[in-house]
Parts: sequence; structure tokens; C-alpha cells
Amino acid sequence: MPVRLAASATLHCLTGCGIGEILGMVIGTGFNWSNAATVVLSIALAFFFGYALTLQPLLSTGMALRLAVPLAVASDTISITIMEIVDNAAMLAIPGAMNAPISSKTFWVSLLVSTIVAGLFTFPANLWLIQRGQGHARVHWQHDGPT
Repeated sequence: MPVRLAASATLHCLTGCGIGEILGMVIGTGFNWSNAATVVLSIALAFFFGYALTLQPLLSTGMALRLAVPLAVASDTISITIMEIVDNAAMLAIPGAMNAPISSKTFWVSLLVSTIVAGLFTFPANLWLIQRGQGHARVHWQHDGPT
């Protein structure tokens, strides 16, 4: 069960972070912003969408926002942080990725590769957290009871 939950948590993180990361990279690249500005925007949007994807089901169950926000922050911060460090480091390390136009294959392949690599680094952290009743285990506990 913990491995399946960690895989689900990682996929969840990939989805939220991916939305923010891709949107940030597209906006920053489209407006020809500096690498630093593009990375900062990507990180901010990744955290926003990552937390939003966790908040949505909690709020739909009737949980108060004042209770849901700390739960989302506690469950997602470590995995989003790892994902964003790895994802942006990979984008910066791939030659030409940050300077490629959004219409290029280099831009999109680099985003895909960086996201996959980030997921590979995030999965073990999610598994470790879940095995200790932390991370996404806390969110799933709200739905299913203790894991």
C-alpha cells in the first residue's frame, strides 16, 4: 500500500508541479525573460498549482479552508520542493533548454525530461514520508482513515 500511495502522490505532484512549471517556462520564455525570472515564476506557479490540487478534494468534502491549507502545506511542501529543485536544475543543465523558443522540440523535450527526472527523485521521498505517516498519507487519512 505505501508504494502505491507514494506513486499516486508522486503523480499528483507531477501534475500540479508540471502545470505550474510548464506554464512558468512558457510565460517566461514567451516574454523572453531572464532564466532567473523564468525559474522564479515556474517555482511559484508549481507551488500554487501543487497546493491547489491538494486543496480541491479537501475543500469539496466540506473541510474548512483554515484546516485544509495547513494540511496541504504539510503534505506537499517537501515533494514540491524536491521536484522544483530537480526540475529547474535539469532545465538549466540541459544545453539550450532555457534559451530555446517555445515552438522548438528542444524546449518541450527538455521540459519532459526534466519532469520525469524530478518524479524519479521525488518518489523515494514520498515513499519515505508515507511510511512514516507523513506527506500525502495525512491527506489520504482524511479520506480513507489511517494508511
